[in-house]
Amino acid sequence: MADSADLIELDKRIALIRDNLRELVEQAAAFSGAADDSLTSERIAQQEAQLAALLKERDALAG
Repeated sequence: MADSADLIELDKRIALIRDNLRELVEQAAAFSGAADDSLTSERIAQQEAQLAALLKERDALAG
């Protein structure tokens, strides 16, 4: 069984990344231009990768 403090910390990190993703998507919708789109897309991809890793880690701890 996972330590509840570890799960709480992971949940906080997951929430933070989800907030970051929401902000990045809002920024992408507000701005236009190839350079802005490329940078925003890269940042979204990085955040999605981090989120996937954290969710996998959380599933492993909870399971």
